[in-house]
Amino acid sequence: MESEKSVLIIKPLEDIAKLKALASEPRIQILSLIKEKPLNINEIAELLNFPQSTVATHISILEEAGLIETQSIKARKGTQKLCQPAFHEILIQFDDSKAQEDSCMEIEMPLGIFTDCQVTAPCGLCSTEKIIGQLDMPNAFLNPDRMKAGLIWCNSGSVEYKFPNNTMYDKRNLTKLEVSAELSSETPGTNPDWPSDITIWINRIEIGTWTCPGDYGDKRGKYTPAWWKLEGSQYGLLKHFSVTNEGSFVDGEKLSNVTLADLKLQEHHSIRVRLGVKETAEHLGGMNIFGKGFGNYDQGIILRAYY
Repeated sequence: MESEKSVLIIKPLEDIAKLKALASEPRIQILSLIKEKPLNINEIAELLNFPQSTVATHISILEEAGLIETQSIKARKGTQKLCQPAFHEILIQFDDSKAQEDSCMEIEMPLGIFTDCQVTAPCGLCSTEKIIGQLDMPNAFLNPDRMKAGLIWCNSGSVEYKFPNNTMYDKRNLTKLEVSAELSSETPGTNPDWPSDITIWINRIEIGTWTCPGDYGDKRGKYTPAWWKLEGSQYGLLKHFSVTNEGSFVDGEKLSNVTLADLKLQEHHSIRVRLGVKETAEHLGGMNIFGKGFGNYDQGIILRAYY
């Protein structure tokens, strides 16, 4: 049985770039191929009988439109770019924006507005202009300037965000609670082959653990400021963690059997979202969280409630 999958809803008047990226038979073929499993450019070229340069151009267009995600991984000679879809389903919605707004409530929390943190060095945080406080000092996370943070990182530990629980006052049937964040592992410098077990908790209930493949620095993040050194973490992967009546998922892949009922939402005036790496994790590879002004997605921590 196919699990719940992340969905991209394209609004034609707002997402012209995405529509243009889809208006190509070769790019549709590429999306179909990598939906089955991640492939590198050479593999795609061979399967479609296209020149590698042609495939590389199409991949660049799809990546720029945010329709695919790429990772640079070690190969026999140098590195190779592994391509996978950013979404498992793409829908085009015509002039039905009110219905979409009515079915989903969204709150975006700035990265630095965490309400609790417990981190270990190496750790730090920075705004789009400068490092905040001192590097590798956990007490820097108490600096008032943390509210301007666009990137935070740690070796282990966690940060927690408290969202208003609007579901308490909505009489509609809640079908899914989703948290999205741009994440990567963390190591001195960068390393695309550096797995880390990143865990998410909602209302202090452990939802599950996703193993991030690495810490990415092969190119500057789309929004990462120019002053941030290229040797540092540049971008992450945009992950969607969701809880439904059937269980908990990350990008449609099941994480655990925790359901909406387990969160006891009607008993709490807030929804607490915690992201972290346990000190006992099998892959203790640290964590980067990218916010506004860093990475490839220019967003904070987003909580969505679907009805």
